[in-house]
Amino acid sequence: METNQNTRDGRNQSLWQKNTTPTADQTPFNPSKTYDVLVVGAGITGLTTALLLQKAGLQCVVADAHNLGYGTTGGTTAHINTFADTTYAEVESAFSKDAARQFAESIAESVELIHELVETYQIDCDFEWKNGYVYSQNEQETKELDDILDSSIRAGVEVRVTNQVPVTVEYQKAIVFDRQAQFHPLKYILGLQSQFSNLGGVVLEDTFIQDVKTEEGVHIASAGSAQIRTKAIVYATHIPPGGINVLHFRNAPYRSYVIAATLTYDAYPDGLVYDMQEPYHYFRTHVIDGQKYLVAGGHDHKTGHGDPQQSFEDLISFTKQCYPVKEVVTQWSAQYYVPADGLPYIGKLPGAPDGIYTATGFNGNGMILGTVSAMVLSDLILQGESEYKSLYDPARIKPIAGFTEIIKENADVVARFVGDRLGLEEIESVSQLPEDSGEIVEYDGQKLAIYKDPHGNIQALDPVCTHAKCIVHWNNSEKSWDCPCHGARFDTDGTVLTGPARENLTRIEANIPTNQ
Repeated sequence: METNQNTRDGRNQSLWQKNTTPTADQTPFNPSKTYDVLVVGAGITGLTTALLLQKAGLQCVVADAHNLGYGTTGGTTAHINTFADTTYAEVESAFSKDAARQFAESIAESVELIHELVETYQIDCDFEWKNGYVYSQNEQETKELDDILDSSIRAGVEVRVTNQVPVTVEYQKAIVFDRQAQFHPLKYILGLQSQFSNLGGVVLEDTFIQDVKTEEGVHIASAGSAQIRTKAIVYATHIPPGGINVLHFRNAPYRSYVIAATLTYDAYPDGLVYDMQEPYHYFRTHVIDGQKYLVAGGHDHKTGHGDPQQSFEDLISFTKQCYPVKEVVTQWSAQYYVPADGLPYIGKLPGAPDGIYTATGFNGNGMILGTVSAMVLSDLILQGESEYKSLYDPARIKPIAGFTEIIKENADVVARFVGDRLGLEEIESVSQLPEDSGEIVEYDGQKLAIYKDPHGNIQALDPVCTHAKCIVHWNNSEKSWDCPCHGARFDTDGTVLTGPARENLTRIEANIPTNQ
């Protein structure tokens, strides 16, 4: 298999899809065998977990509904940090100073594990150590930056004040984290997959896990007519799929926007750069086929709530204020989940039978926290224990601060559930709808998700998300139907692109006049 521009969960091509390498020969799947672990999801979380388990002597299967790196790993900006979107000050406030130190230790271990795997297996993934710069531009941002500085030091993270930041804008104060890193995410996970296969691990692409049943301690996962028997299951799918789970109410889905640009002269930053705006922006440089690219990200918003095209326009405009942009070569977006209390949920899936695990709530730090998840999950499966088990326990109930976010996010879900069913105008014609575009309309008393393809043909769908029955919204950049409640996304024909939904949107036969 060789990845190409159609192997992501959206129409926009990421920079990483420009030059990937073929995967190794794969070990055949044995349907009569009971495997030790089934890992659902072939991104950085799933493949790192599977490799660690396979190395330890277990027999593992990785199953992905699409292909390696189809989800967020293929759309990340691939920053590797010793700090996270949830600051150590926030962890101290919500949990404790000991929790902040544990959080920092697990992150540092994940960074070293990535480097160790690259070195051990000689993975050609453009891995480079870099400095990470964070700067403030006003008094409020400087106060927040000081909190990051002080709490990072208390947590044992190496950081210092600096007077040099690779940006052209003015700033009040800046700090620098040493020994940060970057890499090519698709090349990295293809390297992990190659080693996993060499150790006898099985990778099943285009394998959509539709249902799981548990009989006498064995989990039986169904994918079409095929069944996978396994002693344990890891959902490395960002958010657990299927029916409503408590974690669906403790995580909020967000989309993040990225561009890759060339510059008019060599002003590419030699380091990872972050501002303190809300949401913040981030920059780095990556070289592909001898060409330098500025990779810039930001202008995030909740999935199904904002205007993706406006986010791209704002990101491009902002980037031009900071760097001499010559050409935006490509632009894309990716999804992540913000946890209610700031820390990811890694461990046994609440409410599920024994032996079923999950990892979610990575905020915008999927590369490091996906690797943290692999460390924690592999320890739990191999030893029944992890030093970080309590910190990341998905069933944790504290802190009080987390409840505020849970209430706020779920009030928003209720508002979308009710409000999106009201106020739709009756449609008489779709002639005004641009080609390759979609809209939620009402026709003959029925609400429809209408998509007009590039040839003017109409596809009508039931707009009710098959996960929690919210109304989907049209994403005119990635050409998808996005659920504003829990982040499920669907293709123009209703096919599930990303969970937690397992079932496609229902197609509707409707004779809609086009008046064309």
